[in-house]
Amino acid sequence: MDVSRRGFLATAGAYGAWSAFGSSLKTAMKYDRDAVLKRFRSQAADTDARVKAGIEANRKGPMRFTFKDAAGKMLENVRVKVVQKTHDFKYGANIFMLDEIGDSKEKNEAYKEHFAAAFNLATVPFYWNDLEPEEGKPRYAKNSPKIYRRPPPDLCVEWCEAHGIEPKAHCLNYGFFYPEWAKGSVAREKLLLEKRFRELAGRYAARIPMWEVTNETLCGPWMRNSNFYREHDFVEWSFKLAERFFPANKLVINESNNDYWNETLDFRTRARYFMQIERALLKGARIDSIGMQFHMFYKSEDAVASTRRFYDPLCLFEVMDTFSALGLPLQITEITIPAYSEDPGDEEVQAEIVRELYRIWFSHPAMEAIVYWNLPDGYANAAEPGDFSHGENRYYGGLCRFDMTPKPAYKVVKDLFGKEWRTNFVRDVGGEFAFRGFKGTYELEATANGKTVRREFRINPAFPSSVDVTVG
Repeated sequence: MDVSRRGFLATAGAYGAWSAFGSSLKTAMKYDRDAVLKRFRSQAADTDARVKAGIEANRKGPMRFTFKDAAGKMLENVRVKVVQKTHDFKYGANIFMLDEIGDSKEKNEAYKEHFAAAFNLATVPFYWNDLEPEEGKPRYAKNSPKIYRRPPPDLCVEWCEAHGIEPKAHCLNYGFFYPEWAKGSVAREKLLLEKRFRELAGRYAARIPMWEVTNETLCGPWMRNSNFYREHDFVEWSFKLAERFFPANKLVINESNNDYWNETLDFRTRARYFMQIERALLKGARIDSIGMQFHMFYKSEDAVASTRRFYDPLCLFEVMDTFSALGLPLQITEITIPAYSEDPGDEEVQAEIVRELYRIWFSHPAMEAIVYWNLPDGYANAAEPGDFSHGENRYYGGLCRFDMTPKPAYKVVKDLFGKEWRTNFVRDVGGEFAFRGFKGTYELEATANGKTVRREFRINPAFPSSVDVTVG
């Protein structure tokens, strides 16, 4: 979900119809923190047991080393240092504010520093109306004219590559964000979409592994901003075209939480989103991953009632279990957890919710990525920078404050993937040594008899889980 500043006034009416952008959000005396956290806390023992077992089974793998000297004799005493370098699991945020924070060099640098320190995935904006506002004049290059929250793809991809972060494209065919010049007959729109897919593939397919193909196709009438969007084959056609131009890339479908969540809990496999994916697969579309948004755009005084199911561990597991029946990996693609203010108490509640959600998602066998939406407060969708009375800024839903200082929720995400869910140790072992570690890439340093060797290895079912190491 996103609207650039350039398009904000044009879409204000539509957003006004959405309850998330209703009357002013006032947190004072209305945000019942304990009630919002009630289901996490009341189910803590059962949830903790399931989460710990799930993480151990689904996010870790075995590794066994055999240490020998140059003559092939088993060593008896080896000092082993294991350092995990990367995670196979993906965790990130959108990178829409890369070099976008006005003239503040300090805040721009802080944004980059915090992003690189906490994430290994970045959602890059490919909204058609802002990427190509004039026909035939796409904004790919770093020096392209600026549009708020729409840094050029070349800038984003280059920065990601320099910092070991995987870029993810959002997205190829989003029915609401067609440029005015592209709107017309269904045949014309399809022809222009084919040109768009071809150009993007030629420029970025080798550099961006993952592409969201369709987005928010179940959001309601206000999203229908093209003629093709209304056609019955919108999803299947889009994925088949994407497979044609992006044969080696991961293709993701994405949907807003507002529609699929309660339907899934009430109707399970009869929910619209489930049936939409199932139908597309049956009609020959190649969908590689299922994206689920998790924006909690609810007023503070409505937070308890509106998030009742979203913040219920049993409901969270049930939704993941239901969609995993399709046999595809899952991603939580866009997350906003409100703090509603800069009050320390409100920020601590946000952090506790983030921690509980991430633990539950991370533990599930079908989950492959968790992506927060906005890193900082005050630079969100449908509002001017620093205006906390409009749009998504009202929710204070970032992981950093407007001044770019990290909130407790940022520390939660950073520490989960950087410390709690990372395998690093130094041990004295014998000639045979085995352990379980989080899936990813590692560096081994083994020292025996005054000699040291270093080896890279990987914990992943697709790679060897037993390695012989010669020291000396």
